[in-house]
Amino acid sequence: MSRHGIDHVAGDPHALGHRGGDLDSHWVSDEPWDAEADLQALERKDLDASTTTLIFRRFFRHRLAVISGIYLLAIYLALPFVGFLAPYAPATRNADAIYAPPQEIHWFTDGHLAVTYPMVSTINMDTFQPDFVSDYEDPRPVRWFTSCGDPWSFLGLAESRVRLICPPEGADLFILGSDRLGRDIHSRIMHGAQLSLTVGLIGVAISFGIGMVLGGFAGYFGGWFDAVVQRSIEIIRSMPELPIWLALSAAIPANWGPVAVFFMISVILGLLDWPGLARAVRSKFLSLREEDYVRAAELMGASTSRIVGSHMMPNFMSHLVASATLSIPTMILGETALSLLGLGLRPPAVSWGLMLNDALDLTAVEIYPWLLAPMIPVIMVVLAFNFLGDGLRDALDPYS
Repeated sequence: MSRHGIDHVAGDPHALGHRGGDLDSHWVSDEPWDAEADLQALERKDLDASTTTLIFRRFFRHRLAVISGIYLLAIYLALPFVGFLAPYAPATRNADAIYAPPQEIHWFTDGHLAVTYPMVSTINMDTFQPDFVSDYEDPRPVRWFTSCGDPWSFLGLAESRVRLICPPEGADLFILGSDRLGRDIHSRIMHGAQLSLTVGLIGVAISFGIGMVLGGFAGYFGGWFDAVVQRSIEIIRSMPELPIWLALSAAIPANWGPVAVFFMISVILGLLDWPGLARAVRSKFLSLREEDYVRAAELMGASTSRIVGSHMMPNFMSHLVASATLSIPTMILGETALSLLGLGLRPPAVSWGLMLNDALDLTAVEIYPWLLAPMIPVIMVVLAFNFLGDGLRDALDPYS
């Protein structure tokens, strides 16, 4: 703009509109420029917000992470009530419905919320396999909120036979089909989630406890303690992980009960997963121990445990939270692999890996593809944890 144009604008303030909060008004105003008054409302809100508020805002912008978090929260909250939600107990068998296919369910039919049809089994003389045909002339309404089947226990405190959904009177309800013993796959998937999802939490708790303690003190003290921890990490990381899992799992006595085997599998997975976290904690502590606030705490006579636990560890907590969510699916896949190979949890326990053990026979899978149904929750849970971990990592990053 020429000097003449500027003089013209300065002489006619209405040329740029009425005076207000817009930046153009400063060209015609003799008042000093106030930077705070010209910040956008959202920017001022971000500057005044606390760190926790900013973390939540960044996290809720990650839609996949939010959806995954809600999905995982719903699953874990439902675990104590699986007996109420599943139509059958995990060991309930029906000898007349071996390898029954998924059953049809028609919604809002004949004045009922859900209607299914009994399946009639006949032997196919060409393949010598049972063929199941639905009897559409005999609709059976699905029962809701009623007593059926074996009693289930709520956290070992109370027992009940009331279930959310029950099979129709005189008929079965196989939503995802049945296995080689005539057990409902849908119910067993829901019961198997109790062990498959819990083993990840216990394994992560063990690995994080070991990794934070050894890695934290190795990074803080250094010297011979750091050398011992580092050599231990290198030795463990140099060993192939799966053969070590198999060897330790095979060493579990065969006469142990399902609960003891479950905790031992959790311990094995936790003991082999701590080196990566310990190395990350050590590298962070090597830099944190040189900070001024750590030196000030030392000069004030604070104990080592207080310096590490109260001053240094909180600065690393964001990385720990994100690492935990990314380590849990590794534990779940580890338990699934061990149980799939027959070296993990053992019957009568129920887990997703044990259920997939029935799908090792390729011929059986070709004829009865619904045996692979436990793969669906494994994939969904692992993806959900990965999405949640990515969202938390971005939200907790102070430089984002």
